[in-house]
Amino acid sequence: MAIGECRDVESGEGNNLGDLDLNQPLVIKKDKIFAHEDGDQGSDKSGSIGMVLVSTFVAVCGSFEFGSCVGYSAPTQSAIRDDLNLSLAQFSMFGSILTIGGMLGAVTSGRTADFLGRKGAMRMSASFCITGWLAIYFSKGALSLDVGRFFTGFGIGVFSYVVPIFIAEIAPKNLRGGLTTLNQLMIVTGSSVSFVIGTIISWETLALTGIIPCIFLLVGLCFVPESPRWLAKIGREKEFQVALQRLRGKDADISDEMDEIQEYIGTLQSLPKAKMLDLFQSKYIRAVIIGVGLMVFQQFGGINGIGFYASQTFEEAGISSKIGTIAYACIQVPITVVGAALIDKSGRRPLIMVSATGTFLGCFLAGTSFFLKGNGLLLNWVPIIAVSGVLIYIASFSLGMGAVPWVIMSEVFPIHVKGAAGSLVVLVNWLGAWAVSYTYNFLMSWSSSRTYYIYAGFSLLTIIFVAKLVPETKGKTLEEIQACINSDKGGQDDVNR
Repeated sequence: MAIGECRDVESGEGNNLGDLDLNQPLVIKKDKIFAHEDGDQGSDKSGSIGMVLVSTFVAVCGSFEFGSCVGYSAPTQSAIRDDLNLSLAQFSMFGSILTIGGMLGAVTSGRTADFLGRKGAMRMSASFCITGWLAIYFSKGALSLDVGRFFTGFGIGVFSYVVPIFIAEIAPKNLRGGLTTLNQLMIVTGSSVSFVIGTIISWETLALTGIIPCIFLLVGLCFVPESPRWLAKIGREKEFQVALQRLRGKDADISDEMDEIQEYIGTLQSLPKAKMLDLFQSKYIRAVIIGVGLMVFQQFGGINGIGFYASQTFEEAGISSKIGTIAYACIQVPITVVGAALIDKSGRRPLIMVSATGTFLGCFLAGTSFFLKGNGLLLNWVPIIAVSGVLIYIASFSLGMGAVPWVIMSEVFPIHVKGAAGSLVVLVNWLGAWAVSYTYNFLMSWSSSRTYYIYAGFSLLTIIFVAKLVPETKGKTLEEIQACINSDKGGQDDVNR
């Protein structure tokens, strides 16, 4: 789900997302220090990334959990409705209330992570998810289902912030980009796994499998260090040095990185903190339009409706929901990998425009299949066209529309307003996710073909919006991006370059 694809999450004052700017250099040369627990110093500059990899693996269990929660409703819709006698409205509430919990978790995640630490926030998130899954497992009616779904939503809302932040804060500069993309990859993988195994086990058992990533996370957190940047920020100097030394290797020279982290944190704390209303000043309004606009088009292209209720869509098209959801699941992971590889090569604008073109084609094909079915035309072709449309849609979305808006959002805002801007954009994203996931079933009952044509229309508007307003940010410094955004020609300059 796109709302979990928060690759920008180094921004956010309401979330306290302004503690880290991944675009800044990490090295300022000073004296050499070794932070062994016994206080000894040394001279070997060699390091080890073993602990970084272990810590990243532990953290992305939270990303996998995110995907598991998102993917739960699609393969279980028919079984839950039949077993618990839920109406369409009741199941729509069950599917969409995840996003309400996620929104609340996301907007409070920054303060939670600052108060409890990154590890503490992940422990809290895992506890909420476990509680939610147990509530779903023992459910006998709509209320307990909704409570459980809300709890898992709150948990993944916190995960959406704290996991990529934790990875970015522990990773060395040369590995940060690659390791951070694992967050998105594991979200998609978790969703795909839920899609696949949900077709062969009961919905109650699938709920129990959602607890497994949380257990791995809780156990793993006992063996990995806390974020050095968070420790430095709250003044725990000795623990900061020890944590950084564990992450870089016992013989690694950490003095340069220590000094840079401390200086950068001091610089951030000296900057004025913008409020939400400050974003609507003329000098920020273009960046706000870009950031908010991309999130609106990302969500109203229909991703959370199509993803949450994929099995129903395939059934209405006249094919096996199991075959359809397995195909849906299998296509997400490899295409997400391709998109991550292309984002710094092809550029942001071309990738998102190609992606939006693909989502338009997918929605148009799916809508056409339902139109043909409703009019009794080419009935033998309807299932093929419907499946092709949905698969083209999800492949295209995974290529760019899922992750690229978050990357652009992290780049277009000046550093001192990233906090407030991040809060606004996250709020818009989760609200859009709720609106689409709640209304999807009602729209499909009204007209399946028109529902997909509406989503196709938003994909076309995305292409126009990006072409007219969004600048290319690949290979530019933050200062160059700001100059481009504030110029009269805006994004059009980049088309001509």
